[in-house]
Amino acid sequence: MKIIAYILAGILIFFGVLFIWGAFGSTPHPQWILVGIASVLIGFGLIWFAQRNQAQGAAGSGDNITYKVDLPSSTKIEQMKCNSCGGSLKADNVKMIAGAPTVECPFCGTTYQLTEEPKW
Repeated sequence: MKIIAYILAGILIFFGVLFIWGAFGSTPHPQWILVGIASVLIGFGLIWFAQRNQAQGAAGSGDNITYKVDLPSSTKIEQMKCNSCGGSLKADNVKMIAGAPTVECPFCGTTYQLTEEPKW
């Protein structure tokens, strides 16, 4: 849709400039100036609309990013305890920060990075 708007805007601006230019030819046509100006303004309006529509699509799309945290097979979320206070942690407490799984304890507020223990 955006490409079609740009192509149509280019055509309108091109013909608008031609109408304005033709209005000052050997036989003056003052009404062509109005047609040319209207065509150019509509063309620039289409460009503005396509830009605005693109910006709203990027900002208001509401795309959710889901990170899948791959924990060792022996780790169960229900069994996780805070390293600082020993409070029970839930899956909601695990978040991705700078590409690493981190835990924020709801009881003491401690934030630390999860480390994978060796499996042997």
